[in-house]
Formats: sequence, C-alpha cells, structure tokens
Amino acid sequence: QVLLVESGGGLVQAGGSLRLSCAASGTIFSLNTMGWYRQAPGKARELVATITSGHSTNYTDSVKGRFTISRDIIKSTMALQMNNLKPEDTGVYYCNYHSRYYDHDYWGRGTQVTVSS
Repeated sequence: QVLLVESGGGLVQAGGSLRLSCAASGTIFSLNTMGWYRQAPGKARELVATITSGHSTNYTDSVKGRFTISRDIIKSTMALQMNNLKPEDTGVYYCNYHSRYYDHDYWGRGTQVTVSS
C-alpha cells in the first residue's frame, strides 16, 4: 500500500507562482515513475508532468517552460514548481505513483490550485 499526500495549493493571481509537494509513504520502490496530474471542473484528469527514478522528465505542452517537476529519492518526496501561472492552470492537482510490479496507480486526495485573472 502507498499513501500520497499533496500540499502547497492555494489561490494566486495570474503570473504568480506556487510550489506543490507530495510526500509518499508505505511500500515505496524508488525505481517507479511518479507524476503530477490535474483536473479542472467538468473536465477529465490530465497529465501535467512525470519524472523517472533517473530524473528524466516529461511535460504536457501547455506547461513547458513554466513548470518544473523534481523528486528526492531518499526522502520519497516530489515537487512541482509552477511559475507564470495562468487561469487555465486552475484545478485539483494530484500526486501519482505507478507500481509496475502490481500494475496499479496510486493517487493522493489532491490539492486545489486556483489562478485568478
């Protein structure tokens, strides 16, 4: 079992910044990929960014150049630095952990990010 807890969400004006954090606990295997997803009201959950154990990263086009994903393997934590936020970034942001062994995705409860114009 893996428990994920997000923090750092809040209300910010367009152009501002926020840093999200995710703390993982339980049966953690450091080689597994982790990532951030988000879901706006009435829309499907979408991928924001992923990061492998080798610190290889991928970002959805809409956040490239503005968001940076990182992780600390030893502490089992992950972060998402979000700069130059836009109203369309508004949504609930979820921490994700994918277990290849169990072929199962684990999710946190999410943290709300609201960007005003």
